[in-house]
Amino acid sequence: MIKVSPSILSADFSNIAAGIKEIELSGADMVHMDVMDGMFVPNITFGQPMVAAVRKMTKLPLDVHLMIERPERYIEEFADAGADIIVAHVEATKHIHRVLQQIRLTGKKPGLALNPGTPIEVCFGLLNYVEMVLIMSVNPGFGGQKFIPESLIKARKLRDYSGNDLDIQFDGGVSSKNAKEIIAAGVNVLVSGSAFFNAPDKKAEVRALRGE
Repeated sequence: MIKVSPSILSADFSNIAAGIKEIELSGADMVHMDVMDGMFVPNITFGQPMVAAVRKMTKLPLDVHLMIERPERYIEEFADAGADIIVAHVEATKHIHRVLQQIRLTGKKPGLALNPGTPIEVCFGLLNYVEMVLIMSVNPGFGGQKFIPESLIKARKLRDYSGNDLDIQFDGGVSSKNAKEIIAAGVNVLVSGSAFFNAPDKKAEVRALRGE
């Protein structure tokens, strides 16, 4: 099953409720929330209060992507705020295995994210501890970046290694124009920010992202 997770990083922050409603009406599967701390990535977005606010606005799963240093400091807080999936970067902590266990203990689904420069093999020994692997197809920190095509090679390697039970997510430069190529590489969860929120027909964009 191909899932679409629009990123509210590209929504109008002066009216987040309207952006959430657009996601719901489009038929998308979840809400992607990019948490940035200005240290792990060169940008600051939002934190636990935004996750808690969005939790009140929708019943869709909240897919919370932590682009922050030492995520272990805040796992419980994001879980309490209403995250359903908590994704931590392997590059952001010295003890990623412990962080994944920490997420699981909160009752939330653990995810593992890798930057474009990180070999996909890094996650192979951690797959028993995650529900999803997020492959960054741009360098993290800003929306609207150009897709890095070499990310497709990483997706193929991971799908070949993991089989079909693992969710593989792509984040960065994803649109209806390259969705079929991404899905063909083994990806089944597509994050779309600018392409989704700039689309005149968001239902049609979600269908196209699913390759329909």
